[in-house]
Amino acid sequence: MPSVEQLDQLLEATAAAEGRHFWFRGFRWFVTPLVERAVAGLPAPRILDCGCGTGANVDMLNRYGRAYGVDFSMVGLRIGQQAGRNRLARATVTALPFAADTFDLVTSFDVLYGLEEQGEKAAVSEMFRLIRPGGYALINVAALAVLHGDHSVLSSEVRRYTRESLEQLVRRAGFTIERLTYTNLTLFFPLVVLRLSQRLRGLSRTDAALEITVPPAPINALLTGLLRLESAWVRYVNNPFGSSLLCLARKPLRGTRSSGS
Repeated sequence: MPSVEQLDQLLEATAAAEGRHFWFRGFRWFVTPLVERAVAGLPAPRILDCGCGTGANVDMLNRYGRAYGVDFSMVGLRIGQQAGRNRLARATVTALPFAADTFDLVTSFDVLYGLEEQGEKAAVSEMFRLIRPGGYALINVAALAVLHGDHSVLSSEVRRYTRESLEQLVRRAGFTIERLTYTNLTLFFPLVVLRLSQRLRGLSRTDAALEITVPPAPINALLTGLLRLESAWVRYVNNPFGSSLLCLARKPLRGTRSSGS
């Protein structure tokens, strides 16, 4: 497990890069249509981001409703509060301090893959508990074990998911699946080569600032453009593979049963 200092360095590096880095831009393009779908027709949706880090995604979610964020890292929360994000609180995703049926949308972005099995199941169960009947969960996780590499060590990655393993986890919590697709397909093959080379020479915990730094402008622009293009087609078709998995799941209305129960 990484030390508190290493986790803090990771969050600080993320805060410095997430406004301009191609990966974070692509991520926001992928999730935005699903957020819009989840809150469509609701006059004042309530949204919770579980494991919000610095709270940057809470800013994005605030465009669609009244968004809140929770995280266990005091450094992440401090960074967020210094940026003017006031609806952030300290809590663990496995025991959230909110009443049942409170939120219309609950999100979990790149959190579950760092939890041991018991915590992973508890976190998804907590999401289910907090969502009102008919409401939604939006989950993003790291995908495919072939992409295990230095970044996995840096982020304390416990597992990478397949479509089948994420679907099973979500259905067993009681959700129905509305959308499930891989993302970052356009980055997949270069990442396979990079991560394979890292495993061949032996994985190491790289410096967070080097791992998450924004690449030179031409490269960042090229990769940003590729993800922008991918985000256009993934609105309509599911990718067969990619470096991440994105899932929109719904809590059944009362009196109905999930197909995963």
